[in-house]
Amino acid sequence: MAIPPFLVELRALVGTRPLWLTCSSVVVLDDAGRLLLGRRADTGLWALPGGIIDPGEQPADAAVRECFEETGVIAVPELLTSVSVSPPVTYQNGDRTQYIELTFRCRAVGGEARVNDDESLEVAWFDLDALPELGAGDRDRLSKAVDGTGQAAFTFSGLTAVLDEPTDPAA
Repeated sequence: MAIPPFLVELRALVGTRPLWLTCSSVVVLDDAGRLLLGRRADTGLWALPGGIIDPGEQPADAAVRECFEETGVIAVPELLTSVSVSPPVTYQNGDRTQYIELTFRCRAVGGEARVNDDESLEVAWFDLDALPELGAGDRDRLSKAVDGTGQAAFTFSGLTAVLDEPTDPAA
C-alpha cells in the first residue's frame, strides 16, 4: 500500500505509536445504479475505494483523487453521507492508527474501471443486490450512502455518554 510522504515523515518521528488520521471513502454509482468496488491487495477483501486525506486537502477532493488513483474511474461527489470512526488498525509493519472516515456518495462521470495502482487486485462494478462480502464498516457506510435521507449520517453516543453526567437536552 502506498504511504503518503507526509506520513512517512511522521512515522520517522513517532514510530509505530497510534496515529489519528482522516480518510475519505467513496460510494460510486454508475448510471445503471451499480456500485464500484476494489479488491484490496493487502487483505484480499472487496472494499469501497478511498484513502488518507493529505494535509490541507479538501476531503471531497481526496475522495475523487483516491477513487481515480485506485480504480481509474472519474467520480463527482454529490453528498457527504457519513462521518464515522474506524476500529483501531495495526498494520503488518506494526504501525497503529485509527481513522476518521468521511464517506461521499459519488456519481461516475468518466474513466474506465480497472486496477490503476498497486493497492487493488481487482476493480469491478456490482449490482446492489449481488455484492461480494464487505466488511462491517463498508456495509454500514454503503447503507447510509444508498438508503440515506440526503443528510450526512453520523454516530452520536448521547449527552450522558459524552458529558459523563445525565443532561436534560431541553435545559
